[in-house]
Amino acid sequence: MLQDVSLDRSKTEKLVDYLLLLNKWNKAYNLTAVRDPVQMITRHLIDSLTILPFLQGKRFLDVGTGAGLPGMVAAIAVPDTQWVLLDSNFKKTRFLTQAVIELGLDNVQVVHARVEDYRDPSRFDMATSRAVTRLRVLLEQVQHLCHNLLAMKGRVPDDEIEELPDNWRVTVHRLQIAGSQQEERSIILINQ
Repeated sequence: MLQDVSLDRSKTEKLVDYLLLLNKWNKAYNLTAVRDPVQMITRHLIDSLTILPFLQGKRFLDVGTGAGLPGMVAAIAVPDTQWVLLDSNFKKTRFLTQAVIELGLDNVQVVHARVEDYRDPSRFDMATSRAVTRLRVLLEQVQHLCHNLLAMKGRVPDDEIEELPDNWRVTVHRLQIAGSQQEERSIILINQ
């Protein structure tokens, strides 16, 4: 797990620049339902940063990354990691490709593909996702790429956890996000 991640001025400025780009592109491409830039800070930026203490390894796949959440945020916060941001929506991968260029990120690769069709010659240390699909489906889709999964969910999905195969270890972390006291958040770690 990553320890002692600090957000210095350079990382903070890049995160703000990313949110500014997201807000600008969101007006034309409808990348996220959150329209208020102030709400983007809590609902996207801070929410995505909560995964940092739970990341294991150096090479990550963000499945169904959408507008780059949480992968782009984590890649900016921890620049010595490598990230593949994977999404099947072309307008979202187009935005991400432009964001990678404008932010000068050399630790991010954007891939336009469905996870079940994507192949990589090297295994990933961990796959991440943020409210993509049911855990069982997600696990089936990423098994050919890695055996560690970090899924961001709202309320703890007990019914989804019960559907998982017995040979997978599940750890649940309930989170309290500053500025969003009404919303339940959880991180589900699934390892073989």
